[in-house]
Amino acid sequence: MELLKGKTAMVTGGTRGIGYAIVKLYLDNGASVALCGSRQETVDKALDKLKAENPDYKVIGLCPDLQNPEEVAKAVAKVKETFGSFDIMVSNAGVSARDSLYDYKPEDFAKTMALNVNAVFNCAQAAAKVMKEQGGGVILNTSSMVSIYGQPSGVAYPTSKFAVNGLTKSLARELGRDNIRVNAVAPGVTRTDMVAALPEEMIKPLIATIPLGRVGEPEDVANAFLYLASDMASYVTGVILSVDGAART
Repeated sequence: MELLKGKTAMVTGGTRGIGYAIVKLYLDNGASVALCGSRQETVDKALDKLKAENPDYKVIGLCPDLQNPEEVAKAVAKVKETFGSFDIMVSNAGVSARDSLYDYKPEDFAKTMALNVNAVFNCAQAAAKVMKEQGGGVILNTSSMVSIYGQPSGVAYPTSKFAVNGLTKSLARELGRDNIRVNAVAPGVTRTDMVAALPEEMIKPLIATIPLGRVGEPEDVANAFLYLASDMASYVTGVILSVDGAART
């Protein structure tokens, strides 16, 4: 199926893991996609990988500073200029943390909040301005299961994701009148590069907390982003969709 045929999307944090899976699934479903990363090197590597799989993919690579509103606005304008519309904004870029409160440096807390919250705001604002002019669109944010349950260290990360949930729900109420839907996906333990590198003795206890008996795959999470971006979710907004195998840790 081509659930996003004729649509244009921009995906931040799209060079690997969940972001890359979203980019590929959107392309496979007929969308034109701007893949965004923090470095040109990683962006080019991801583009080469996609083009090697399907030379006909309509995909470009960008690396704006997401904490700079002007750069984000220019990136959004570039996407619309290239593909003719701007329909889907996926804010997936982010950083995690595991620092103890007793050792946490205020500047490190601020850095996490800047990328995980401020950048999401910048992307939503730039996208909404363009979407309003063209009659609507979809804004999707990556949250986390820890935005619901917290975590025992690295307080900036769950705090930032709590903020993403609040931003998502509030913008859904504000932007609905402009036919802009705003939702978030809250992944659980997912087999990203970081999780794949963990030793088996650390993975087994994690799996034991998940009723489905396995960690999630990036494609599991990407499927949720596909649904929320598609017309199948045309009456869904303000939702934080958990994709965590019913894990409660």
